[in-house]
Amino acid sequence: MNILALDTASTILSVALSSGDGIRYIEADAGLKHSEILMEMVDTLMRAASLESRDLELAACMRGPGSFTGLRIGFAAAKGLAAALGIPLVSVPTLDCMAAPHAVWPGVVIPAMDAKKQRFFTALYRGNERLSGYMDAEPGDIAAAVTAAAGPILLTGPDAPLLLGRLEALLGKKRLFLDPAFRHGKARELLAYAEQSSLAGKVDTASSGPEYLRKSDAELRR
Repeated sequence: MNILALDTASTILSVALSSGDGIRYIEADAGLKHSEILMEMVDTLMRAASLESRDLELAACMRGPGSFTGLRIGFAAAKGLAAALGIPLVSVPTLDCMAAPHAVWPGVVIPAMDAKKQRFFTALYRGNERLSGYMDAEPGDIAAAVTAAAGPILLTGPDAPLLLGRLEALLGKKRLFLDPAFRHGKARELLAYAEQSSLAGKVDTASSGPEYLRKSDAELRR
């Protein structure tokens, strides 16, 4: 199945393409330049796989949380491709994709995205199970949520070091560990989730859009 997955939720922009001869992946520390380089990255993978846009069978993007602008760019690109090609669209929660590579971790996994204002977008995971809701939380609330959890705590995601420092001040260093590959895109994980959802018949509708967990500053000022 030819699937294109776009991870635009953080400053680490990544794209993955699944085709008959395997999976191709590319990422860039894009900062605020997602709109400038996203389609160039897509074209690079499509050429490498000798595919045309008409060969795609599924488009996928991150649902959120994440960067307001980044999520909008990802949805616009994926929805545009899906509409133009008449193929399904699947969006996947960002935090699920960040936690996915660590299903074998013996304790709790905490993906972290800086939500600014001394808060983080996060959730708690163990194995393949999400233990909490998706949170826009202060470090103290996150510390309270893991206090009773058994086993070591692994922090991952683009802002894991920032949250690690905050949690060490609250919980001590003994149980806390940093994923050495914390700063990488998750388009490959998005690809896998999207394929599973598609095969199960769980696809997005035309009205689907990002889930931010928090209103933008512009909305709050209204």
